[in-house]
Amino acid sequence: MGWTASMRHQCAMMGSEDHSEETARMTITTIGLDIAKSVFQAHGTDASGKRLLKRKLGRSEVAAFFGKLERCRVVLEACGTSHHWARVIRDAGHDVKLIPPEMVKPFVKRGKKNDAVDAAAICLAAAHPDARFVPIKDEEQQSLLSLHSTRSLLVKQLTMTINALRALAAEFGLIVPVGNCRLSELMTKIEVSTELPSTMRQTATLLFEQYSRLVESIESLEAQIRTHAKQDEDARRLLTVPGIGPVTASLIVASVTDIGAFDTARHFAAWLGLVPRQHSSGGKTRLGRITKTGNREIRKMLVLGATSMLYRAQKWESAAGAWLCKLLERRPGRLATVALANKLARIIWALLSRKEIYRPAGRSVATA
Repeated sequence: MGWTASMRHQCAMMGSEDHSEETARMTITTIGLDIAKSVFQAHGTDASGKRLLKRKLGRSEVAAFFGKLERCRVVLEACGTSHHWARVIRDAGHDVKLIPPEMVKPFVKRGKKNDAVDAAAICLAAAHPDARFVPIKDEEQQSLLSLHSTRSLLVKQLTMTINALRALAAEFGLIVPVGNCRLSELMTKIEVSTELPSTMRQTATLLFEQYSRLVESIESLEAQIRTHAKQDEDARRLLTVPGIGPVTASLIVASVTDIGAFDTARHFAAWLGLVPRQHSSGGKTRLGRITKTGNREIRKMLVLGATSMLYRAQKWESAAGAWLCKLLERRPGRLATVALANKLARIIWALLSRKEIYRPAGRSVATA
């Protein structure tokens, strides 16, 4: 049967649509990519912000799709898998940017939350003049961070195991003073007690064995972290600051890939969430609790380090020590701890940006 006029017209239209799509792809300047486990949504725009591309991609199609496109800027939300996909797309020859999710959220249409809308919101957020981006981590940095995340998880499990063992023993009237070193004493009481049921003794032994395994794993991870802290130049520089140990120094170096991304020390402290919230209006400044945004692990480690220095404030012979002593005279200890964590963050920014080491007198000098 021959072709009808309508069929010819339809084929011609399909051919023109394919040609227009190909032409549009050549003029794409920005692509917002919403990533997930298996389904990815791409939203491409030109220099004026007009949409030229809207396509759903499977996980196996991402590398091939971007490999065929002309070089453009690809923007992804910073999340757990974004650094991997950023490296994959960057290897295809594109300029890849990672944008914080909190900068994208205001551009998502209310009541229309889906992958296509999220991809379009990423494009809008990336085009904003105040847009800031997250540096892409390489595989070595992510491997180092895996040590810290695993250690943090095991420490939580260790605390849970210790609490469970103490609570179980306390139900049968067996207690020991505070301290992990006292757990062996607690197990001795459990073993020599003749009135305890065998089931309880078996459960306590299981928990103590789990505790011992966790301690060994944590010590192994911390040994690797200390090795990195000794070998890395920036980490050794941070170790000169009181209240910062190998774990904190290694975590900061692995997490902060480019200290130059923060214009001032206050910006770095704000990124860590160590600055007060603001509720100001009508010229009246109202400050609240700290924002607690940014990297939670670094903020926690700095607060722990500041807490340890709080009890040694009188013996801390330095400009920061004198400042802390004066602060404790007029502010409660918990508030002084957070304030000292903020000061430590500012000191860290100064040392990393200027390539200097900490001096107690309040003036840093360049490293030899």
